[in-house]
Amino acid sequence: MDWSLFGCARNGHVTYAPSEPELRERLAAPTAAGLAWRCLRCGAFATDGQHGSGPAAEAPLVRRGKELRSELLLRVFSVERFLRFLVLGAAAYGVWRFRYDKAGVQRAFNDALPVIRDLYRSLGFDIAHSKLLGFIQHSFTLNSRALLYLAAGLAVYAVIELIEAVGLWLGRRWGEYFAMVATSVFIPYEIYDLTVKVTWLRVAAFMVNLLLVIYLVWTKRLFGVRGGKRAYDARLRAESVIEVEQAAMLAAEPGRH
Repeated sequence: MDWSLFGCARNGHVTYAPSEPELRERLAAPTAAGLAWRCLRCGAFATDGQHGSGPAAEAPLVRRGKELRSELLLRVFSVERFLRFLVLGAAAYGVWRFRYDKAGVQRAFNDALPVIRDLYRSLGFDIAHSKLLGFIQHSFTLNSRALLYLAAGLAVYAVIELIEAVGLWLGRRWGEYFAMVATSVFIPYEIYDLTVKVTWLRVAAFMVNLLLVIYLVWTKRLFGVRGGKRAYDARLRAESVIEVEQAAMLAAEPGRH
């Protein structure tokens, strides 16, 4: 699959008219629809899209090829983080509302408990070993202040997940750093959780978070890994259409081999 073409089909072409005359000529072509410019992403000549101009050194760094595939993968992680935000946000709101009508919620829970018990039995589970139900029953013993702290903690966690989701979706470097650090903080706890009891859900959550951290550090060269941001930007420039054309111009000059 040509990820560059896919990126242009999704976001449109990105063209640039360099001020250097010879390079400008190599990137332009007359057509019946007007002057066309080579797209910095897919390399095709286009008359539409986002168009800029100026010195070649100031041309925008446009992600191409594998970088676009990486961007799509990070957006998958972004969606997963956004779903976490919705769940945690709903939990924070539920705990906050629970503070004001704990007795009513407890009565509703006790009324529904026989149905929940029958459901657990039909699924082959022992309700006595349910951590979720145990947590709900324990929450009835918490005072208003403890519930407020719990709601605040869940709300902060939800905001962290939202910031991760936005940063990864936009593909910003600050978002990659934030997601990497925020995810790493919880990995030691997830390891401890697995030493207590191994479940498919815990293993899956741990693997997703671990893979995200490794992927971000290695492919985005965070914290100086593999040359850091300077090496990352240099690779983007080396793969850019303008850099390729400049290299071709230099190679074509007389006396160069």
